[in-house]
Amino acid sequence: MNNKSKNDVRYMVTLAMLTAILLVMTMTPLGTIPIGPLSVSFAMIPVAIAAIVIGPVGGMIMGGIFGIISYLSCFGVGVPSAMGAILVDIDPFLAFVQRFVPRVLAGLCSGLIYTGCKKFMPSGIASFIAGFFAAFLNTVLFMLALVLLFGHTDYLQDMIGGKNVLVFICSFVGIQAVVEMIADTIIVGAITPIILKVRGK
Repeated sequence: MNNKSKNDVRYMVTLAMLTAILLVMTMTPLGTIPIGPLSVSFAMIPVAIAAIVIGPVGGMIMGGIFGIISYLSCFGVGVPSAMGAILVDIDPFLAFVQRFVPRVLAGLCSGLIYTGCKKFMPSGIASFIAGFFAAFLNTVLFMLALVLLFGHTDYLQDMIGGKNVLVFICSFVGIQAVVEMIADTIIVGAITPIILKVRGK
């Protein structure tokens, strides 16, 4: 088996393993802690690991898988999303866009951030940074999409309650976003250098 074939097999095995972990985290309560209408989710951890170990495309693929699972949760599949169910009732297509696109972009961008950072610093430090931005971008893009696509609806207007949009986003995600960012930064930063070493990178 030549080097290209070995790399292809390694790529597929890594992607399959991370997908399995993502499915366990998103389809069972193991990877989610419900807090009000939102949930503290650790699903971006395998997405960030894929973005670092496989590359930006790997992050984008895993982000897409996460986005599809997130959309299915609007219908009660896996860990149900109360907010998602309401958004689907308002507009199923926009609900899909709001759930899917931010996760794809977060996976892609965290991979690009890692690739850029490792040119100027050790890969271990770059892993911590990419882990942080995976969670950060997921939260920011998710909330921006929510406001942009559903900000005109009575449902969201009632939630915003006349607040500044930035204040609403910060107050709405609150402790959830902080926990996710801390967890992603620490876990991704600790695990990925080990995986990269095993893979000989």
